[in-house]
Amino acid sequence: MAVHISDKPNARVHFIGIGGSSMSGLAGLLQDEGYRVSGSDRTRSHKTDALAAKGVDIHIGHNAENVRDAEYIVFSAAIPETNPERAEAARLGIPQIERCDLIGQLMENTPFAVGVSGTHGKTTTTSMLAQVFMEAKVDPTIHIGGELDFIGGSTRRGCGHDFIVEACEFHSSFLHFHPTVAVILNIDEDHLDYFRDLDHIEQTFAEYAALLPKDGWCIAWGDDPRARRVCENADCNHATFGLGEDCDVRAIDVEEDEHGFSSYTAVYKGEVLGRFNLNIASRSNMIDSLATVAVAAVRGLDMSAVQRALANFRGAHRRFELTSTTDGVRCYTDYGHNPAEIKTAISIAKKQDHKTLWSVWQPHTYSRTKTLFDAFVETFDEVDHLLITDICAAREVDPGDIKSEMLLEPIRARGITVTHTPTFDDAEAYLRAHWQPGDLMISHGCGDIDLLNEQIMIHGDTKPATEAK
Repeated sequence: MAVHISDKPNARVHFIGIGGSSMSGLAGLLQDEGYRVSGSDRTRSHKTDALAAKGVDIHIGHNAENVRDAEYIVFSAAIPETNPERAEAARLGIPQIERCDLIGQLMENTPFAVGVSGTHGKTTTTSMLAQVFMEAKVDPTIHIGGELDFIGGSTRRGCGHDFIVEACEFHSSFLHFHPTVAVILNIDEDHLDYFRDLDHIEQTFAEYAALLPKDGWCIAWGDDPRARRVCENADCNHATFGLGEDCDVRAIDVEEDEHGFSSYTAVYKGEVLGRFNLNIASRSNMIDSLATVAVAAVRGLDMSAVQRALANFRGAHRRFELTSTTDGVRCYTDYGHNPAEIKTAISIAKKQDHKTLWSVWQPHTYSRTKTLFDAFVETFDEVDHLLITDICAAREVDPGDIKSEMLLEPIRARGITVTHTPTFDDAEAYLRAHWQPGDLMISHGCGDIDLLNEQIMIHGDTKPATEAK
């Protein structure tokens, strides 16, 4: 029998892996709904500390006794059945809900439920939509896979008429959701430890679009042939956004300043929606903002509010985020972890004033490093110095046939200065021995590479992170 979180209002709900960006947000959301929340994680973090400050009972380490008075267990796909807490919950007959099922349950019966999907740009676009809907005063419920200062974290509880959620394709997670609006930003190669190939990825996005009701909307990047095909085949309303003349929502008269900040006029089927000015850089972010405009147009939001929100948007945490100026070097971190995303971050960095551009890359998972090996080799051509740490295993076990060191010679063959710095301490020591005031450093990866930026900030002659043109 299916388990639904609403079956027991105010129940005690225990989250296994509560420190994750999505799990911590959901825990906060349920607490706001009146549930009694507890959780466990392997390590303490700022997310677990923040939840503890809100009254959530936090346990560091996974132990069977943590779940014994719980009425529901929430877990993510990264938590196996052999986890001691899941095993104990099974023994005791405590209902267990997978993270994506919980998100889907929370979305149910929401009149305007937006699921933002795509291989790249989900967090940024979901964050833009959050700020736009808040500025337009429609009081949305929000769940982002990152943190946005504008809403004070990754989630907020709204009045129930609008739900904005980041919809990830990994493990077909988004097929558990209940969108009335599906945004498809792009369809590209990633998660090839789960998907067979790019055709399989496209097929899964088509299944996602098939979840939409007939009066729902599929909104996709029209300049991506796969995203367009999925959109046009969806059995519902559909609209495309992009630069192409055949896109429904188009950006015209596009201008870009010396920092990479764009401005453009948005036109929806010939009707001018307004002039939009961005204060975050890159063509990718401009396309994400156009997706946001398209959703706002379908929702019927006041376009002057959309203009204000996008002009004031400064990005989510870990999306080309300035963390400090240390020893005269501006240090950024970026969550991008596949070739396209890393190239975007580097293109933004290139437009900033700098002497030498340093990249520090933490490859994420053995499978991704292996399946996209050749693409990664070609990713860092625009940097001056590249440091590569050991691979972040995340959910995987080391297969023994792929290591960071294997990337060094192919990258050097392209004329790039590259060094293997296995640990964050090694990377920090190398940087401090070689960088000079006026340089720029950016760390890349979706593991814990942001900790490198934190320790650099703590250890050095550091000034506050202030963003300026």
